[in-house]
Amino acid sequence: MESTMTRRLISALFLLLLITVGSSATPTHWRKRVREPCNKLVFYFHDIIYNGHNAKNATAAIVGAPSWGNKTILAGQNHFGDVVVFDDPITLDNNLHSPPVGRAQGFYIYDKKEIFTSWLAFSFVFNSTQHKGSINFAGADPLMNKTRDISVIGGTGDFFMTRGVATLSTDAFEGEVYFRLRVDINLYECW
Repeated sequence: MESTMTRRLISALFLLLLITVGSSATPTHWRKRVREPCNKLVFYFHDIIYNGHNAKNATAAIVGAPSWGNKTILAGQNHFGDVVVFDDPITLDNNLHSPPVGRAQGFYIYDKKEIFTSWLAFSFVFNSTQHKGSINFAGADPLMNKTRDISVIGGTGDFFMTRGVATLSTDAFEGEVYFRLRVDINLYECW
């Protein structure tokens, strides 16, 4: 009987010790964990919108427009209601004539009347010897901001199931026909 009591007392003291050690190792306040990206990439994509005169060079086209707009000229009121699909070249520098390393394929929707902004969903589809596969993006693009962050929501091939953040900045803008975006990609989940 005494040995059973001794074992229970030792077990209780051991459990108390574990609880005490465990609670002292727990921080009293939460700290934000800073993570470093597992991969950083920079690309440029070049968008040439069809305007009724440039079918040979256009890489984007208006496929939906509000009743006051049309499909060759972006609508007034900050292009509200226009839906544009694109198949743009991706380059490693800001020169449109540099060899493409892939294509930016997707769409954007101008989604506010009051402010010049859009919502994007697209993929970088790579066709170079350096990268194989795709990176997928989605998010709001408040175009008047110098830089904008959108989510990296997945990928294939070299970028299988990747996650991260892409920072967009408008590198060039020529009226309503051409713009170039610099895309700084920070991946935080790399397989």
